[in-house]
Amino acid sequence: MPRKGMRSIFYSTSPSPSRSKASPSTPGRSISEAAMARVVEQAEAMIMKWDAETSAYAKVTSLFYESKREAHDFIKCVNELQNAMHILVSEDSSSDTLVRAQRLMQMAMKRLQKEFYQILSTNRAHLDPESVSTRSSRLSARSSTSDYEDDGGPEDEIRTAGDSISEVELVSNNVMDDLKSIAECMISSGYGKECVEIYKIIRRSIVDEGIYRLGVEKLSSSKIHKMDWEIVEMKIKNWLEAIKISIKTLFTGERILCDHVFAVSDSIRESCFTEISKEGATLLFEFPRLLVSKSRRSPEMVFRTLAAYTAIADNWPEIESLFSFESFSAVRLQALTTLSKLGESVRTMLSEFESVIQKNSSKLPVPGGGLHPLTQEVMNYLSLLADYSGVLSDICGDSPPPVNSPSPEFYFEGSESDDTPMPAISVRLAWLILCLLCKLDGKAKQYKDVSLSYLFLANNLQHVVSKVRTSNLRYLLGDEWISKHEYKVRQFAANYERLGWGHVISSLPENPKAPISPEEAKDSFRKFNSEFEQAYRKQSSYIIPDPKLRDEVILSLARKLVSAYQEFYETNRVALATIRNVEMLIRFAPEDVGNNLSDLFDGTGTMNSGSVSVSSSSSSSSRRRHR
Repeated sequence: MPRKGMRSIFYSTSPSPSRSKASPSTPGRSISEAAMARVVEQAEAMIMKWDAETSAYAKVTSLFYESKREAHDFIKCVNELQNAMHILVSEDSSSDTLVRAQRLMQMAMKRLQKEFYQILSTNRAHLDPESVSTRSSRLSARSSTSDYEDDGGPEDEIRTAGDSISEVELVSNNVMDDLKSIAECMISSGYGKECVEIYKIIRRSIVDEGIYRLGVEKLSSSKIHKMDWEIVEMKIKNWLEAIKISIKTLFTGERILCDHVFAVSDSIRESCFTEISKEGATLLFEFPRLLVSKSRRSPEMVFRTLAAYTAIADNWPEIESLFSFESFSAVRLQALTTLSKLGESVRTMLSEFESVIQKNSSKLPVPGGGLHPLTQEVMNYLSLLADYSGVLSDICGDSPPPVNSPSPEFYFEGSESDDTPMPAISVRLAWLILCLLCKLDGKAKQYKDVSLSYLFLANNLQHVVSKVRTSNLRYLLGDEWISKHEYKVRQFAANYERLGWGHVISSLPENPKAPISPEEAKDSFRKFNSEFEQAYRKQSSYIIPDPKLRDEVILSLARKLVSAYQEFYETNRVALATIRNVEMLIRFAPEDVGNNLSDLFDGTGTMNSGSVSVSSSSSSSSRRRHR
C-alpha cells in the first residue's frame, strides 16, 4: 500500500458511517487489519534482527554503536508498531495480529532497555556533569543567535555547530540524544518505569561518587568531636570547594541531563532528578553544620564558619533554582537550616571571644611597655572579621552588645557630628575593641613606673588604631573613630613625656637664658647631668614599636628638652670655660642630648656623651650619632 494510503488509515479522524457500522467481517475492517499486519510484519523483521535471544550477532553488538541510522529506524519501527497496536486494540482486542505485536513489543523494549543501560554505563566520561554543562552552554548560545527548522533532527543541529564543538562535546551530544530517543520510545510504549529505574540507579551512583570524591561524607558526632582542629579546618576547606563544584557542575549537569533525556514528561524529570540528587544534596548542605556544631571550638573556626555561611548565602539563588521542584523542599530547608545554625555559631563564637578578652589573666607586664600579645591577637582577629562585614551584618543584625558595662567612662565617647546610628556589626566590633582597651587599661596598672604605664597604653592603642586604619575596620568604624583614638594616643604619649622626662626639664632654670652665677650654673649642669643620665638609663629599655609614634615622641622630647638645654648651654658655657676639668661638669653638648634621644625606644639604647670644647662658638661635641 502506498505511504499516503497507510497514513490515511493510521490518522483518520472522521470514519464514515458505513465503516463505523461495519461488522467484524466487513471489507473495511479486513483492509485495516491487513495493513496493520503488514506493519507488524515489517517491525518483526527489524526487531528479530536485534533480538539477543535469537541472534548471536545481536547478543554481542550494540545497536546504537553499530549504526545510528539503523538505531533510528529501529525506534521509528517501534513507534509505528505502537500506533498499529492502538488501532488493533480499538478494532479487535483479541486478534492474533495484536498478540503477535505485543510479543514483538516486549522483545523491542527488552532490546531498548539493554541499549539504554549500555549507553549510560559505557559513556560515563561523555556524560560527566562538566561535559553536559558545556553542551548546555553551547546550545544556549546557538539558540540565541539562530533558528532551526522544525524537521531538523539532532544530527542536523550538531552538524551546524561546525568547528565550535569539540570532539568530546560532539560525542556527549550524540549520547544524550540517543538516550532521549530511547526514553521517549519506551515511555510512549508504556515501559517508562523500566527505563527510569535504569537511569536512576546509574546516575545516582555517579552523584554519590562525585560527592564522596569532593570530600563530603557522612560523619558521626563522636567522630567529629575527636577531630583535631587542623582536620576540621581541612574538611571545611574541602567543602568550600565542593559546594562550588557541586552547584555549578555536578547537580547542574545532572539537572540538564535529566531534563534533556526525559523532556517528554515533567513528572518523570522531577522524579528522576529528585531521587538521583536529593540524598547527596542533603548531605552537602548538612556537612558544614555538623562540623561546626560538633567539633571543639577554636578562635580560628569563626572564619571557616563565616566562609561556609558565605558559600551558601552567595549560592542561594542557584540552589533555589536548581532544586526548585516541590520534592526538593527538604533540601532547600536543609540549606536554610544550616545557614541559620552557622549564623548562630558565629554569634556564639563572638560572645566566646569577648569572654576570652575579659578573662585574660596574664599578670606579667610586657617588657619596655611594648605590645601586649592580647592586643595583637585581638586586632588580627578583628581585622580578619572585617573582611566578612557583609555577612556579619546579616548575622549580627539583631544582636547588639550589652548596654551596661563596668568599663571606664573614658572609652564611651561617641560621635557627636552624626545622628545616624552605626550598623549593628560596627557596634559589635567597636564593642570588642572597647573590651580590649578596658583590659589594657587594667594591665597598665601592673607597671610600677607610671610613665611606663602610659607608654604601654600609647603603644597598644597606636597598634589598635593602625590596624583599624589599614583594614576594612576603617569602613566599619569610620574616620571619626580613628581621629578620636589618635587623639587619645597623643594624650597617653604626652603623659609619658611629662612623667618620664619632666624632672629632667625641670632640672634646668625656668628661664634658661637668664644670667646666673657660675656656682648656680655649675649646680644646674650637675643636676641636668644626673637627671638626664638617670632618665636615659631607666628608659633605655623602653620600646615604641610603631615607627611613626616613635618619631613623634622623640621629636616632641627634642623640642622641649634639647631647645631648653641648648639655651642654657649657650648662655653659661663661656663663663665656665676656665674651670679645671670642665668636661666633667659639662658632659653633654646639645647635639649629644639630641643624639641620645634619637637612640631611644628600640630597646637597645646606649648613652653617648661628647668631648666638650667650651671655647668653640657653637655646639662642640665631636660625637656623632650612633645607632
